[in-house]
Amino acid sequence: MKLKFEKKYIMIGIIAFFVIASSICFYYLVFHGDRFSAKINALMIIASPILYGIILAYLLTPIVNNLETNLLIPLFLKISADEEKKRKIMRFLSVAITIILVVLLIKGFFSILIPNLITSIRSISNQFPTYVENLIHFTDRYFENNPDIEKIFAQVLDTYSEQLNDFINNNVITRLESLVKTVSLSMIGVLKSLWNLIIGLVISIYVLFSKETFSGQAKKIMYAFFPTRTANGLIKDFRFVSDTFIGFISGKIIDSFIIGVICFAGTSLLKMPYALLISVIVGITNIIPFFGPYLGAIPSAILILMVDPIKCIYFIIFILILQQVDGNVIGPKILGESTGLSGFWVIFSITLFGGIMGIPGMIIGVPFFAVLYAMAKRIISRHLTQKGLSTVTKDYMNLEYIKGYEFVPKDDGVKKKFFKLSIGKKSGSKPDHKKEEDKSE
Repeated sequence: MKLKFEKKYIMIGIIAFFVIASSICFYYLVFHGDRFSAKINALMIIASPILYGIILAYLLTPIVNNLETNLLIPLFLKISADEEKKRKIMRFLSVAITIILVVLLIKGFFSILIPNLITSIRSISNQFPTYVENLIHFTDRYFENNPDIEKIFAQVLDTYSEQLNDFINNNVITRLESLVKTVSLSMIGVLKSLWNLIIGLVISIYVLFSKETFSGQAKKIMYAFFPTRTANGLIKDFRFVSDTFIGFISGKIIDSFIIGVICFAGTSLLKMPYALLISVIVGITNIIPFFGPYLGAIPSAILILMVDPIKCIYFIIFILILQQVDGNVIGPKILGESTGLSGFWVIFSITLFGGIMGIPGMIIGVPFFAVLYAMAKRIISRHLTQKGLSTVTKDYMNLEYIKGYEFVPKDDGVKKKFFKLSIGKKSGSKPDHKKEEDKSE
């Protein structure tokens, strides 16, 4: 006797299984979240070389594509050979050139940076007593000219000196040993990350060689499990996500490099101490949107303050001007409208993802939230269009209610009164306030 399985009951069984499994996972996540996060972290540590390889391949893909499109394809069109063989040779050359260029750029950057950093750090450590003396001399002169401020400062120092001593003795000194352990463990972590990065670079080469195959397999899976229309929409959304991420991150790296170069030129002309070190700090922190420039300017200003307090003021003014130029001229030219987010949503996304993921979250938070924002906007617009309503936000700003398809605005008496008053002033006639009050009543 053959068993007959109806498709309807099979689907009900599959849905019931997924509902029960999801309920179990939700219960485990709520009541045993620490174990779940520990296992996720352990899995991420194991898979980190693969993740590094995929991320590197994703970031290097635009360079590989540009090399093939603009350099290698025009060269190989003149060669008469098998098409498949041509593609393999072109891909090998484009990947090899990309890896060589990236390695040379990194090597050149660090070969210039590290000796200067070592020189700057040695100079800071050797000259630190002199910097302290300069700072004390500057504060003494300032207090001599401002005796009232000196009295206030002395009172504050007397009030909190005992608390400061207790804090240093009970907290700072006792935690120095744990700090040394943390630093040593972090150094081991850095070495492990470098090793994982090297393995990731090797994996990225394999991913770059087979990126069309992976893309084809992903599309194949989508068209197999989703309706054609849904699959088309998903592929379009993934392209949008990729363009947003790669456009923002690559644009921000270029923008930060330009800001670092301009900062080095400006600080060198102004004869600031540690010009290269400060420019590197400002350039690297500039990758973080909105908060990055300030995060880089604070330690740089402290370094200059120890050497020359007056130059510290010049540096702060220079950085404020530089960030205005970056925010209004350089940034928009390079990034364009890659995110499409207002200032509020930029701060919101940086704060939210920075709190969740730290520094990496602050960097990728803006493009990630831009993707979510654009998708939500697309879904809302589609539903409004289905209802025959406007998708323009300005049409809803002064809206009271919708009657059929007609937008009825608010009856704002204050605006009408102001409008009539302004017309009366322009025409030279005095407005009758009694009549206006009667009308408003």
